[in-house]
Amino acid sequence: MPWNVTGHEWAERLLVGHIRQGDVRHAYLFSGPPGVGRRTLALRLTQALFCPQPAAPGQPCGTCRTCRQVEQMQHPDLSIVQAESEGGTLKVDQVRELQKTLSLLPYEAPYRVAWLLRFQEAHPSAQNALLKTLEEAPARVILLLTADSPDLLLPTIVSRCEVLRLRPLAVSRLEEELTARGLPQAEAHLLAHLSEGRLGYALRLSEDRAFLEQRSALLDDWLHLLTTGRTERFTYIEGLTRGAPERTREALRGALQVWLTAWRDTLRIASGASLPLVNPDRAEVIRQVAQQTGFQAARQCVHSLMDALARLDANVNARLLAEVTLLDWPRISPHA
Repeated sequence: MPWNVTGHEWAERLLVGHIRQGDVRHAYLFSGPPGVGRRTLALRLTQALFCPQPAAPGQPCGTCRTCRQVEQMQHPDLSIVQAESEGGTLKVDQVRELQKTLSLLPYEAPYRVAWLLRFQEAHPSAQNALLKTLEEAPARVILLLTADSPDLLLPTIVSRCEVLRLRPLAVSRLEEELTARGLPQAEAHLLAHLSEGRLGYALRLSEDRAFLEQRSALLDDWLHLLTTGRTERFTYIEGLTRGAPERTREALRGALQVWLTAWRDTLRIASGASLPLVNPDRAEVIRQVAQQTGFQAARQCVHSLMDALARLDANVNARLLAEVTLLDWPRISPHA
């Protein structure tokens, strides 16, 4: 079975080569932005290692019980460790529990494999705890880490892993891929831009109509807020941050992420860069915003939103964070 890791065929060739040569590393780090295919690559490598009847070394059949169990992430020799929620914290106790599991011999596969997903969310103590396993890896144990960037991990972690840096596809190529998978041309065009070349993210968006509707509403809110004063912005923030704290944080995170794409598009236009927009369906509106705000204001808004997302993950008060962020946005004329 081909691995079907579109855009990462080079990584497939490298990993299959390791299997065929009997030179599988004890730890790999798959880095790249969320939705680029890190977990899919980990899944295919695990199937290739576990499949009892491969078509060739490194080529899992994809249909046997073992391959299906890995696909469903339910194989007894596969351990998956990650923070409870995106933006949460992977705790040291989770790593210690994993270490107990890895000390046992494989149940039925040739190896015990552990996925440590979004490992940039691991507490420093959890990363330090994993170092012992990386330095003295038990026989027949393979660790597969994923992270947004190696720079977000301890250097001692990165130095003990084989690092594979995954890159997004060109937007035009992803659009072709989505069209080949049966999506209408207009939808494929939009999703390729929204995902910024990340196939996995684009496929998730294609199944999430609620998100696409929410995105459209948030972009409408963004434009409206830019035409309003402090009083209306305060009122909007009050509505956005009303409710249970965890729900409020998730709602604000979603809004900040959408608004960040809008300001980045504004910055691209204001700078004159010939880069594809994330929101091509709002190109005309964003062009008008860029004309009124200019490069410096757009850049400041991008920086403040990135800082706000980082602070939100650090448990800063959500309402106060929203006020500081939105009240600093420039005001534009609604009739320009």
